[in-house]
Amino acid sequence: MFEQSLSTGGTVRLDQIDPAWAWAAFRPSSQRPWTLAMAGHLFRRAAFGANAAELKSALSDGPSESVDRLMRPKADVAAFDKAFDRDENTVARSGSIESARAWWLRRMIESPFPLQERMTLFWHSHFGVSNARVDDAGMMVHHQQMLRTHALGFYRPLLEAVSQDPAVLTSAGANASRKAQPNENFVRQLMEHFSLGPGNFGEEDVHEASRAFTGLFVLRGRIRYLDREHDPGSKRVLGQQGQWAAQDIVRIVLDQPSTPLLLVRKLYRWFVSETDAPADQLLRPLVRLMGDQHNVGRVVETILRSNLFFSKWAYRRRMKSPVEFALGAIRAMETGVSTIQLASDVGRLGQSLYAPPTVEGWQGGGYWINAVTMLERARFASLLFAAKGPYDGKVDPARIAERYGQTTGHAAGELLVRVLLQDDLPDAVRKSILDDASSKKKEVNAWLRKAAVQLVSAPEFQLG
Repeated sequence: MFEQSLSTGGTVRLDQIDPAWAWAAFRPSSQRPWTLAMAGHLFRRAAFGANAAELKSALSDGPSESVDRLMRPKADVAAFDKAFDRDENTVARSGSIESARAWWLRRMIESPFPLQERMTLFWHSHFGVSNARVDDAGMMVHHQQMLRTHALGFYRPLLEAVSQDPAVLTSAGANASRKAQPNENFVRQLMEHFSLGPGNFGEEDVHEASRAFTGLFVLRGRIRYLDREHDPGSKRVLGQQGQWAAQDIVRIVLDQPSTPLLLVRKLYRWFVSETDAPADQLLRPLVRLMGDQHNVGRVVETILRSNLFFSKWAYRRRMKSPVEFALGAIRAMETGVSTIQLASDVGRLGQSLYAPPTVEGWQGGGYWINAVTMLERARFASLLFAAKGPYDGKVDPARIAERYGQTTGHAAGELLVRVLLQDDLPDAVRKSILDDASSKKKEVNAWLRKAAVQLVSAPEFQLG
């Protein structure tokens, strides 16, 4: 399926890979053909999964055009976002965080630009802002919309916006910073989690930088700057001396070499692999690609086109989060669902939107999976595909099978294996599911629902 070694011969370790080869664009060949499995891999990482029509188009178009469409969709994304922003703002005014979660999930399912939503979710975890600390649905929704605006853009304007965002400052416990008592909470998060990383700054840097943020207050959900509370004196931060204000601190931390490396390492984990810790040398080309303005979109596109992305070092090397797991099944079935119910179920699986567990966001990887969560995932699959229940039977595999002309039980089962797992299922498991296909038309629907539950509960479906 994916090559087991490079053309140099033998098994090659990650630390032996030539960085130039790793980030060069993947070109299909007879040794490394473009396959259904590769198309599915691309859509899992960049679009919460795919439906049958999307997989067919991607297989026909090839990797380059498929990435083009994911990075720059032809649909009117601005009009879609404007409509959803309007609805989400209405929800925000109602004060219901449960409704806000439901609207975001609906947006993820329906968006013509799913990569934008995946990156919005990435930044949501990166900044770790939780309504448990903010307690204001309006601020949380506006925070999410701000993340979306900058999702695939430049990190500098995003971090500048974050440093003036009432949700971020409130979540950090930094909603008041006075000249006589500088609040260090946000600056510590800024340096440790958003830019430099642990070990790349000192306590004096935190204290001095916090003086630059004095005068900033969050009052009634809005940023207020009180000039009389700002400390205008000279400050020394990371070796630079000056009468720094908040925007200067953002510039200073972004100019440090550890910042783009931290971002690239997180993007690698998000798009390539959670199981390997790449050496800095492998990531250096991506760091250089970011440039002075920290061009995140350019790095994401390079990753999605790369040899390394379409290799064994990336394939099935991420654990699906609850959101990715649930949306992968729903998008494959080409239907809408009650996202109020979905938000509740995804939360039960361990991922409540607008509520990352810590300032470090969700840890991901093996933390998503244990004996309890696997049982909950199987339970969710049973509810999702049930003929009756909280999802009202709307997620119907038989409807998809009919749409694509697969009317017999076995043919419909084969379609499910293709669309849900891109045929990547052990032969014995595949046989055990498909051999149970009913030939009686009136029983096919019930069997398909059962088969879909088995496929979504399979270990392979848990891997992104």
